Amino acid sequence: MHEALSRIAEATRGTEFEEQLWLVGGAVRDEMLGRPVKNDFDIVTTLSASDLAQRLYRGGVSTIPPVIYARFGTAMLQVAGSAIELITARRESYDEASRKPDVEPASLEEDARRRDFTVNTLLRNLHTGELRDPLGVGMTDLEARVLRTPLEPEATFFDDPLRMLRAVRFRRQLFFKPAPGLYEAISGTRDRLSIISAERIRDEVFKMLLLETAPEAMQDLMDLRLLDVFAPEFRAMVGVEQGKFHHLDVWRHSLLVLKNVGPGDVGLSLSALLHDVGKPSTRFIDEEGDTRFFGHESIGADMTRAILRRLKLSEKEVERVALLVKNHMRLGSAPDFTPSAARRLLRDMDGEVKSLLALVEADAGALRPGVKGLDLSPIRKRLSEVQITTPKSTLVSPLSGEEIMALLNLEAGPEVGTWKAFLLEKVLEGDLAPGDKAGATALLRLATEEPG
Repeated sequence: MHEALSRIAEATRGTEFEEQLWLVGGAVRDEMLGRPVKNDFDIVTTLSASDLAQRLYRGGVSTIPPVIYARFGTAMLQVAGSAIELITARRESYDEASRKPDVEPASLEEDARRRDFTVNTLLRNLHTGELRDPLGVGMTDLEARVLRTPLEPEATFFDDPLRMLRAVRFRRQLFFKPAPGLYEAISGTRDRLSIISAERIRDEVFKMLLLETAPEAMQDLMDLRLLDVFAPEFRAMVGVEQGKFHHLDVWRHSLLVLKNVGPGDVGLSLSALLHDVGKPSTRFIDEEGDTRFFGHESIGADMTRAILRRLKLSEKEVERVALLVKNHMRLGSAPDFTPSAARRLLRDMDGEVKSLLALVEADAGALRPGVKGLDLSPIRKRLSEVQITTPKSTLVSPLSGEEIMALLNLEAGPEVGTWKAFLLEKVLEGDLAPGDKAGATALLRLATEEPG
């Protein structure tokens, strides 16, 4: 037994809570599936979760004062480094305009019916180890790897529409199959997802993007039209053909790029999914009959900002993904990757060069079979060389604004910035060594000498 659960069990022996505490949800499910159990646990009881929380805190079992949500009969604790949610068994009723229920105490069986899926209703007694299947179908569905709702799926999804996203995530994370009618119910109730906060939608989508099966999960969201509710821009990518170098439309190409980057970095996964979001609005056929998407990377960066801000990402996260989207075509636009180009890339990418290379490589790997993508080897070699001789921290004007003002007898204003940019350009071109104040001074004097 996990240390946190063991401490709670020991602290409640000989009390009214003995044999009345049941582990429920993902911890029991994952234990039965032989999966690693996460470091957070839900414990349900027919007694008072608030009283239990106060007892555990007074007894020194919880390292934080309990956070109690009296309306919902729940309390949050921290035990042995694990997050613990204590829950008074309850039944729920929902208002049509909200996902926050009215609750009242209930039996363990009634509590199970209000949960999302039958495989998450299994109970494990903290004191006796007894496994209980309150609905009588949880173990059967677990063994058959079937994702089924305790109530009719329309009712379960109406009560808490976020469960529609959780259904997709559990299906792809656990490799379950949806019960008959489950996905049809999602399609029929998808518009109710609009009452869910952007933050909660974002968090579920991010969990999907961290899966090996992220592309399949995203395709489910498209097929079920859930993406239409919170990111309708993706719909326009479906069916947009890309020309002779591609064998997939823009949407399926983007899913292949997502697969190629692999899980582990949500920002990189988002950039893979969004890198061609600007293509539908820029597509045209040139005089030779070739398909072109001029400027799609810049338009895509703007669309990326709009989508990610809608999902309430921080500005730092938004700009990171937009930067990758905007620059994903950059490495293939010049025949020779010069030292100057390398220095500019290092400056412009703000520490994201490694991520950009990963995105470009994944994009090249999603071209039509037999089409040779961009060879990144010489680019990586050039970047490595330039980073040794001129690391990013040196790619600045050798003279500060104050030094330029003193040298040229200028007041503070736009002209000072113009001269700083002039000196930086010389550094990037290799005409001026980083930090060379004497050389910078000579260049400024030469540039400002009056002719004749």
